[in-house]
Amino acid sequence: MSASGNPGIRRRERGTRLAAAACAAALCTAWAAPGAAGGSVGGGTSGTKPTIVLVHGAFADASSWNGVVERLERRGYPVMAPANPLRGLYGDSAYIASVLDGVKGPIVLVGHSYGGAVISSAAAGAPRVKALVYVSALMPDKGESGMSLAVRFPSELGTATRSVKYRAGNGIQGTDVYLRRDRLHQVFAADLPERTARLLAATQRPAATAAFSEKARAAAWRHIPSWFLVARQDRTIDPDQERFEARRAGAHTVEIDSSHVAMISHPGAVTDLILRAAGAAGSTRR
Repeated sequence: MSASGNPGIRRRERGTRLAAAACAAALCTAWAAPGAAGGSVGGGTSGTKPTIVLVHGAFADASSWNGVVERLERRGYPVMAPANPLRGLYGDSAYIASVLDGVKGPIVLVGHSYGGAVISSAAAGAPRVKALVYVSALMPDKGESGMSLAVRFPSELGTATRSVKYRAGNGIQGTDVYLRRDRLHQVFAADLPERTARLLAATQRPAATAAFSEKARAAAWRHIPSWFLVARQDRTIDPDQERFEARRAGAHTVEIDSSHVAMISHPGAVTDLILRAAGAAGSTRR
C-alpha cells in the first residue's frame, strides 16, 4: 500500500519533517548564540570587547607596541596602533581623535610617553573611550605642557637630545628633537640589549618641539577612569613625575622595575594593566 493512501503513514511523515525542522532551528540557534552574546567586533553591544588603541610617544613608532599587540590579540581583543604624527600636541591629538571616530564600539585608549599627553586631549568629548591607560607617560592637566612638567621634575632627557631644523613641503619650518645615539641606551632603554638600542637609535622618529611646548587644552583623565604604569628606572621621565601625575588623577597605579620603554622590555606587565582597564570598562558597560 502506498503512503499517499494511508493516513497513519502521512501523519508519521509530517511528524518526522516537523521534528527535523525543529532540530535544524535549534542547531542554527546554537551556532548563532556566540555572535549574539558577544556582538561583532567593535559593534558596541553588551559583552563586546573594547578596541584597544595604542599611541606611541616621541622617538618611537607603532612597532614599539608589537609585543603588547600580540598578547592582546591572543586574548581576543581588537587592537590598533596608529602612527602618531609627532608634529605638535594640538595637531597630533586632533589626528588621533579622528582615528577614534572610525572605531566602532567602546575603546580603551593607551599612551606611552608623549603619547599620554596626546590621548589626554584626544579623548576629550569622546564618549566611547571608556578607559585611559598611561605607560611611563606624560599626563598634563589643562594649561600644562611637557616642558612645564619637566621643569618641575627634571630628568636626564635634557642632556640626551639634539635639535635639527626641518622644512615641510608647505613652506613650514621648525625644529625636530632627536635622542643622541650615544645616550639613547642609557636614558631611553637601559634594560634592553645594546643591539636593540642601536636599532631604536637608527629608526627613531623625531618629535617637533611643539609636541613638548604646546599647552594642553583638555585633560580627559578628569572624567574618564585611568590606569598608570610607573617605570621605576625611567631616566626619560622622572618616576616621581609619573607618581605625581597618577596620584593627581586618582589612577589605578602599578610600579615595575623598567626603563622608559616598558612596553618593549616588559610587554607582559603592560598588557596585564591594559587588560585590567579593559575588564573594568566591560564591567561598567554591563
